[in-house]
Amino acid sequence: MSTDNAIETHDLTRRFGDFTAVDHLNLSVPRGQVYGFLGPNGCGKSTTIRMLCGLLLPSEGDIRVLDLDIPKQAEALKRRAGYMTQTFSLYRDLTVRENLEFVARLFGLSRQHTRQRVEELCHRYQLEALASQLAGTLSGGQKQRLALATAVLNQPELLFLDEPTSAVDPQSRRDFWDELFALTDAGTTLLVSTHYMDEAERCHQLAILQRGRLMAQGSPERLKADVGATPLLVVTAAPRKAQTVLQALDGVRSCAQIGASLRVLVTSPDQLPAVRDALRKEGIEGKVDITDVNLEDVFVAATHGHTEGAS
Repeated sequence: MSTDNAIETHDLTRRFGDFTAVDHLNLSVPRGQVYGFLGPNGCGKSTTIRMLCGLLLPSEGDIRVLDLDIPKQAEALKRRAGYMTQTFSLYRDLTVRENLEFVARLFGLSRQHTRQRVEELCHRYQLEALASQLAGTLSGGQKQRLALATAVLNQPELLFLDEPTSAVDPQSRRDFWDELFALTDAGTTLLVSTHYMDEAERCHQLAILQRGRLMAQGSPERLKADVGATPLLVVTAAPRKAQTVLQALDGVRSCAQIGASLRVLVTSPDQLPAVRDALRKEGIEGKVDITDVNLEDVFVAATHGHTEGAS
């Protein structure tokens, strides 16, 4: 396995009884980049991250993280990696400062180093005024900043983030991503799971997961260029009626209403006349044109015909 990558897996699989949550996953995560796991809830993102961290044993397959053999060398990985869980997992009855100091002790930091890191992180993540406040009384965005601060206390080479922005407002999400890019600028590799398309656009590389399987992998630009489908924009005064008509048309992979228009994904640009004809036959007036590909189109094309099931 190449040392150019922070993470590499070969046929990584996890079964729970007869249920396969992660199915022969092959990943290559470059160092110093933001690598995104894109997929719906239940596609195997969290299960995969727990195996990469060494918290969950794989049923089969190989894992190499920071040139360490996981799970065999999971203890060594803990000193070099950070993990921000999907739900707030710090002590709610401790203050912000006490939480940071407690985690610092777990990492074995000296008193002097602990004091230095706590002050540095409180300043960086705007926690100075909240240092004496109980963690359980913080807002969603404040809890998120505290969770990130604790995850990077040990100055990790690699940071795992499991849907870290699922419970915060849009402005807090934008601020959070600014902080993530500051970490990559300093050389940290990030693996971020998300189901938000706008967050996926921010990643250097993406893996699209469905039912624990890798459906596509690459940069957002490459994935859009290789989508293998054509998005159409249908502007009509009767979008719901048009949607019913087009969903029954051969070659239509998806049809979603966006405001007063429809976004229709078809298998080929040659189907544009057929879409126009189908609407015309039903007396539906409107304008149908090819539009730019976005990541939602990529996701629909990659997962078309598959149903959810992993966790």
